[in-house]
Amino acid sequence: MTAQNDRANGGHRSTDATILVEGVSRWFGSVVAVNDVSVEFRPGVTGLLGPNGAGKTTLLRMIAGLSEPSSGKISVLGEPVRGDPAIFARMGLMPEHEGVYQFMSGRAFVEFNARLQGVSPLAPAVDRAVELVDLESVQQRALGGYSRGMRQRMRLAAALVHDPEVLLLDEPLSGTDPRQRLEFQTIVDRLAREGRTIVISSHILEEIEVMAREIVLMVSGKVAASGDFHAIRRAMNERPYLVRVECSDARQLASSLVRLVEVDSVTLDEDGALLVRGSDVRALQRAIPTAAVAEEVSLTRVEPLDDTLESVFTYLAGRSRA
Repeated sequence: MTAQNDRANGGHRSTDATILVEGVSRWFGSVVAVNDVSVEFRPGVTGLLGPNGAGKTTLLRMIAGLSEPSSGKISVLGEPVRGDPAIFARMGLMPEHEGVYQFMSGRAFVEFNARLQGVSPLAPAVDRAVELVDLESVQQRALGGYSRGMRQRMRLAAALVHDPEVLLLDEPLSGTDPRQRLEFQTIVDRLAREGRTIVISSHILEEIEVMAREIVLMVSGKVAASGDFHAIRRAMNERPYLVRVECSDARQLASSLVRLVEVDSVTLDEDGALLVRGSDVRALQRAIPTAAVAEEVSLTRVEPLDDTLESVFTYLAGRSRA
C-alpha cells in the first residue's frame, strides 16, 4: 500500500515509508488548514484528492519543508524535513502556480533550477530532464510561447533535473486538455517505474483515478480515507451499492431479486432497466446472474453505478461533515 492511514493500521508504522506524516496539524490564526493528519507514502504514485480548501497544498508544503507544522512531525527518507538542506536536494516540488519568466527559454528555465540545486555537470542533467518530457525540439523557445501543457511538462523537467527520489506535484494537470493530460500521465508513469515516490494533488476525481491506484482523500483538513481505492470501496459495507441491469425481462427478474436477502431494493429506471441496490458487493454480484439463470432471463448489461472515485469521495465527504 503506497499510502496508509496509521489509525486504520492500528497505529503501526511501516519502516519502509518514504514520507511519514505523524499527527500533523497546521493552523493560521483561528483557521485550521490541516487537522491531526497521520499518513505515509511509499514508492509509486499516490493521489492526494480533495476539494479546494481541503488542505492538500498546505500538507504538500509541509512535506517539502517550506512550511512548519503547528504540531506533529514529518520525515522524508528517514530525516526531518525542516532545517536539512540535504533532504531538499532529494526532493522535487512542482507548485500549483506557474512562477515562470515568460521571456526565458524552456531550457534556460530548467538550467536555472539545476544551478539552484548545485547540479554538476550541468548540461547532461538538463539534457536528460528535457528529453524525459519530450520537449527537445522547443527547448530554445520562450516559455511565453508554450501551450499550457508544454509549460507544465517543462516545469516538471525543472522539478526533476537534479534526479530527486521524491516528487511533489500540486495540481499539475490544471488547465490542460485531454491530450496534454495523457502526455503528462505517460511521463509520470515512467518516473514511478524508476522507483520514485510521487505525490500528486488534485481536486479532479478522474485525474487521480487514472494516474494513481493509491489515494489519500482529504476533507476539511482531515484524512477521510487512504489506501487502494477499490479496497476502500469494498470495506464500506454500510454504504449501499447500486447496479444497473439491462435484461430481456426486467419485471420477471425483479420479482425474483426482491425476495433475496442480498438485495435491499429493486426499481425500474425510465429506460426500463433495473436498479438493484444492496450493501454486500460480492453477494450482489453473485445473486444477479444466479437469479437470471433461474428465471431464464438473458442479461445484456450489468453496470455498477457507484464504483468510481466520485461516489466514494461524495460519500466520505458527507461522513466527514456529519
